[in-house]
Amino acid sequence: MNQKALFKLSYGVYICTSWDEGRPVGCIANSAMQITSSPMTVAVSINKKNYTHKCIVDSDHFAITVLAEDSDPKLIGRFGFRTSENFDKFEETQYAVRGKMPVPGDGVAYLSCKVISKMDAVTHTVFLGEVYDCDLLREGKPMTYAYYHEVLKGKTAANAPTFVQEAPAKEKEKYVCSVCGYEYEGSLEELPDDWECPICGVGKEFLEKA
Repeated sequence: MNQKALFKLSYGVYICTSWDEGRPVGCIANSAMQITSSPMTVAVSINKKNYTHKCIVDSDHFAITVLAEDSDPKLIGRFGFRTSENFDKFEETQYAVRGKMPVPGDGVAYLSCKVISKMDAVTHTVFLGEVYDCDLLREGKPMTYAYYHEVLKGKTAANAPTFVQEAPAKEKEKYVCSVCGYEYEGSLEELPDDWECPICGVGKEFLEKA
């Protein structure tokens, strides 16, 4: 089974927030989507290990803030790689209470929701929320998960729904072209059949293991 097939699904980058007995909390989410338009409902997947998960369960409310490509990257680090249980993510984050929910100000839109259903997904819970307040915050292009990885070179938090444990990096093999001495690092299987030595132009059959 090739897990890379999952990489072809589209994702955004969001901050999912809630309340912890009057204290704002939140975490990064990349699996959120609109379910219906009337009534307006959305779903978000949150890891059960996230402290924000507990707070959504306790309060039955959450908000989703859509981040933009030009949103401060530090927001992702602050909300995605720290826990609200013992770290105040909002201490250095500008936010406002919108639709009774804490909403960071550096996004392009927000949706405040009341939980109307939950689906257990083993490690995660998918919260279905009815949107009771939403609006645009500013102009900007919504950030995609691909943009986060490819442009910002961001990493995936271990609690994210899309996290995939990568195999330990293998030491690259070294090959030398028997004709010109060109050195190649990597696997011969990664080279296409029509590969040519960039120095002398011979095929990969002339590469010998160093």
